[in-house]
Amino acid sequence: MYGPEFAADPAATYGKLRAHGNTAPVELAPGVRATLVTGYEAALHVLRSPETFSKDPRRWRDLADGTVAPDSPVVPMMMYRPNALFTDGEEHRRLRGAITDSLARVEPNTLRGYVERSADTLIDLIAPRGEADLLGEYAQVLPLLVFNRLFGCPPDLGERLVEGMSGIFDGVDAEKANELLTVTLLDLIALKRARPGQDMTSWMMAHPAALTDEEMIHELVVLMGAGTEPQQNLISNGLRLLLSDDRFAGSLGGGSLPVEDALDEVLWTDPPMANYAVHYPIRDVVYEGTLLRAGDPVVISLAAANTDPSLTNDQRAGNRAHLAWSAGPHNCPAQSPARLIAAVAVEKLLDRLPDVELAVPVGELEWRPGPFHRALASLPVRFPVAPVSGEAVAGREGARRPVLPAFTGQPEPATPAAPVRPEGTWARLRAWWRGE
Repeated sequence: MYGPEFAADPAATYGKLRAHGNTAPVELAPGVRATLVTGYEAALHVLRSPETFSKDPRRWRDLADGTVAPDSPVVPMMMYRPNALFTDGEEHRRLRGAITDSLARVEPNTLRGYVERSADTLIDLIAPRGEADLLGEYAQVLPLLVFNRLFGCPPDLGERLVEGMSGIFDGVDAEKANELLTVTLLDLIALKRARPGQDMTSWMMAHPAALTDEEMIHELVVLMGAGTEPQQNLISNGLRLLLSDDRFAGSLGGGSLPVEDALDEVLWTDPPMANYAVHYPIRDVVYEGTLLRAGDPVVISLAAANTDPSLTNDQRAGNRAHLAWSAGPHNCPAQSPARLIAAVAVEKLLDRLPDVELAVPVGELEWRPGPFHRALASLPVRFPVAPVSGEAVAGREGARRPVLPAFTGQPEPATPAAPVRPEGTWARLRAWWRGE
């Protein structure tokens, strides 16, 4: 499940694995054994049976005994961290409660405003060029800008978070980038403990869960992790579908309904995290004649379960019975905000660049290898050169450098006489924030 062949056509792999029944043996990476659950009802059984299947990776036998090396590429996604994702029982309820209660305080209209301003910021960077990679220059960056606002990051910490996350995304000195991210989050936590504000960081700290600084770091990281990779995939996969499928492309001018329908379709057929929700049997379990050994990873194929041939209802628009958000006690606590961010991001892009089209045939788009995600490598598009937003034009008389989280100004459009910008969206964005 880790090579380019799987990335190019995961549905073919799921079809072969179904010959084993609702569960099948797989390798997530070289030498990393797991059981993949491909059946819808089987997936629900595992997800809703915490008394039998644990989320705690400290039960992972092959990692504990050295069969799986600590530097295996899948370990960072599966190793134990003291946050809501990797705990069970009362500890899970305590850590999850700090997240869900804080998320509940985010007003949808406020969040929509964050997304719209972040979208305008990014579209203003690409609009004068007539071409872009909507993955690397839009879908990947927008969620992080929104999180800077949700976390209440001042400008200097916001810039460091961007730099740390960009290093991880770009794979350039990831160890240094991870260290920068950790130190920055510690600084943010110290700031909010001294001067709390109306933001998720402050709300989580004040929660009765009484999170330690270490728990705060890992809770914020899991929020950023869940809100970046899956979110960017939902946005980019939604845009891909809208720009390539005649069922949607023909009615883009008719309002937001095609966008909502397209997101439903993606969540059913190409969920942004295709295979995850890793569980570990607490004891040896026999399920439908297959032995699931205690401590061996059981991975839920959310994508395969959603496309299980035994499901007879093929109506996807408006149907929220998919497992893209998982299910049971560990279902995604941010489903509504995540969907709102994706919908607004897609709607804003199509509103600002209504004549956008794929720059290559949809069949030539490449997918990033990896066992867990359903992620495009890029989403190249072209469009008629467009002006920057009215807000950006108005902002030219004010500060040229926008301030996080309020964003008081917008970027200048590129002109032939403008200085050469650094290559790459992240580099351009950092340079812009610094006023370069």
